[in-house]
Amino acid sequence: MPDARRRAFVAALVGVVGASLGIAGAGHVYLREWRRALAWFTFVIGAVLVLLSTVTDPASVGSLSTIESVSALPTTVIVPVVGLLFLSALDAYRVGMRSRGRNANGQPTCPVCRGELDQQLDFCPWCATELEWYTVEE
Repeated sequence: MPDARRRAFVAALVGVVGASLGIAGAGHVYLREWRRALAWFTFVIGAVLVLLSTVTDPASVGSLSTIESVSALPTTVIVPVVGLLFLSALDAYRVGMRSRGRNANGQPTCPVCRGELDQQLDFCPWCATELEWYTVEE
């Protein structure tokens, strides 16, 4: 299995395991996409809070602090959250399939910190990794 496919598969697997635990962005953490992981996590938490505030009685939301009460959540809250967790794992797979060494705009990136590279430099200006062995495909 090629490196990119294996990396994407493991990211999706970690994403699914994280989703089963209710943690969005776990696959992105594996890929070291910290901002994207944080964005997915906060998006899902925000969606849960919005859904809870629109669907449930505000007096009953305070009683949802235990694990046993999660099964008491209405289906109108659970189904969208499960869908978002699935989309998070799918996005982790898509990000994992991106070619290493290039960002979304096609610019070369550092293999260590993934910062944008200047092709005229022999080192990464962000983490000082020497790039004499690193060739960028044109």
